Amino acid sequence: MMGSILPVASAHAATQGALGTTSTGTVTINATIAGLVQISNLTDITFSALTGAADAQQTENVCVWSNTSSKSYTIRATGNGTTGAFTLASGTNAPVPYSVAWANSASATSGTGLTTNVTSAAFTSTAVTPLCAAGASPTAKLFVTILATDQNSMIANAAYTGVLTLLVTPQ
Repeated sequence: MMGSILPVASAHAATQGALGTTSTGTVTINATIAGLVQISNLTDITFSALTGAADAQQTENVCVWSNTSSKSYTIRATGNGTTGAFTLASGTNAPVPYSVAWANSASATSGTGLTTNVTSAAFTSTAVTPLCAAGASPTAKLFVTILATDQNSMIANAAYTGVLTLLVTPQ
């Protein structure tokens, strides 16, 4: 267990050169890197022409890259409503809730529901480079839904906004 926490010591040690017309010494170079992760391809989401007759859902294909050996990561979503709630605000009007889900594939048609401020189970990325570079496809899908019943509580022509923060952590 300690080997996974502490860097592995090299079996080689630096050697000193001897006095002479030339002198050769050696050093061992060691390197480690922390677990890294990056989320990208995010764009703002706009719900337009809501009717209140049906649930409205917007999706977004995103890229998540992790440098861990398993390529795994977790995600924690937080809204900017009271205590991190997933809500849209409009002045003094009542906030409108929305839900958030995450899928481990850009081709998914549904995702795992996320609870505000709760870290998800681990997902595994297929990205081999950050930013889904080198022609790679997006690796995950974000789902944001406003229920029809919640749409019916909205005030006509009022602008509702909210901020969703997605914290990705390597595993």
